[in-house]
Amino acid sequence: MTFSLSDTAYRTDSREAKETMYADLRSQLTGLLHGETDWIANTANFSSLVFNTMPDLNWAGFYFLPTPDELVLGPFQGKPACIRIKRGRGVCGSTVEKGESIVVADVHAFPGHIACDAASRSELVVPVFVGGQVAGVFDLDSPLPNRFDDVDARGIESLVKILEQTRA
Repeated sequence: MTFSLSDTAYRTDSREAKETMYADLRSQLTGLLHGETDWIANTANFSSLVFNTMPDLNWAGFYFLPTPDELVLGPFQGKPACIRIKRGRGVCGSTVEKGESIVVADVHAFPGHIACDAASRSELVVPVFVGGQVAGVFDLDSPLPNRFDDVDARGIESLVKILEQTRA
């Protein structure tokens, strides 16, 4: 099976445009992950697909939870990042605690935000589940304030569900 990224220039100025983008991403991701079970390969390609398809991102990647108390950097696209994040700290650690997605319109207003890239202004973090337990998070950063909303949260959650099936 061959795979190529769409050359479509996606807009994020309306709910409909975002929903179309996420439908296309689900289709692309399903093809990209088809028949592959290697977790590192799948999370690396997932990060690349999202980073290279979605507009207005400066970072997209995973943090995994190899121990109950600390997230560790996984495959990502963007500038070098923080390697370890304590559970409950920052947006990523708070997502692990809550077990649900967190959308942050202005990271400077989020208590305890960890600034790996000073250019980041907004963030979306979605939990990744394996065997019904939080196994990590998928983190998106943007240099634009208010870049993410509930449509983005649902869209990325739908992509993560496709990924989770490769690890079931």
